[in-house]
Amino acid sequence: MEHLQVKDKTFVISIPEAKLQQEIRRVAAEITRDMNGKEPLFLPVLNGAFIFAADLLREVNIPCEVSFIKLASYQGTHSTGTIREVIGLAKDITDRHVVIVEDIIDSGLTMAHMIETLEKQNPASISVCSLLVKPDALKVQIPIHYRCMDIPNDFIVGFGLDYDGFGRNIRNIYTLKK
Repeated sequence: MEHLQVKDKTFVISIPEAKLQQEIRRVAAEITRDMNGKEPLFLPVLNGAFIFAADLLREVNIPCEVSFIKLASYQGTHSTGTIREVIGLAKDITDRHVVIVEDIIDSGLTMAHMIETLEKQNPASISVCSLLVKPDALKVQIPIHYRCMDIPNDFIVGFGLDYDGFGRNIRNIYTLKK
């Protein structure tokens, strides 16, 4: 499907699922290599990262744990610039190797907030893994250890990313039509 209608917006396909899966396998192999023997704790950020995290973790071939955290900063098609922690971390991460799993990093503000919050709990290390990164939208410098793809600063939907709660279940990634 070349075009997609989500609520009142029209989107065009930009990244097919096959390309996403190829990049997820590549990043999972890097994580497997780097975290071998460390038994990392993966922290997918809900809601958007749940599909990416499921596919990523099925490709990671080392003992690991998973817990979830939910942070919110979007409303409609724009970041509000305000980050509110909705669901906090339920695991003790002292001396653990933590891998934050995010669907997309655009301004970097949410990720910077999350890293700052987690550092206070004395983990052995914190690595950031993102399906997508918008380099032109970054407002803060953050370390992104694992990234599947860089994309333009466009609004997208699909593969876990939504528009007002809709479109997360779409297998490909679509870009808002201009």
